[in-house]
Amino acid sequence: MNTMPPKKASPGVEEDVHDWHPADVIAALHKAGWTLASLAEHHGLTTGQTFSHALRRSLPVSEKRIADALGIHPKDIWPSRYHANGERKLQGFHAIQSTRRKSGVNGKKQPVNRHESA
Repeated sequence: MNTMPPKKASPGVEEDVHDWHPADVIAALHKAGWTLASLAEHHGLTTGQTFSHALRRSLPVSEKRIADALGIHPKDIWPSRYHANGERKLQGFHAIQSTRRKSGVNGKKQPVNRHESA
């Protein structure tokens, strides 16, 4: 049996923040008078499927429209997808490329394009 108290984060370190559960987003939309279908119709889409996909994966335009319907910023709903200042975090391949350009290979700065080194 573990009798040790749980470790606390160091001062100045952000606590682990979690995205809203999709059911919580839908419930908040209902409280605000929206459904995914009515929100889709409002934005000229035929189905609410685009918005339901945004609940599970990153779709910036749909995230913004859902957050606007709730009157908050998308980073409040999906903090894992946004920096603290509200800018989007790079996702997938773009994040990998961005990291590669910043650090370079073996700690050396690499030119972004081959013809930049000439």
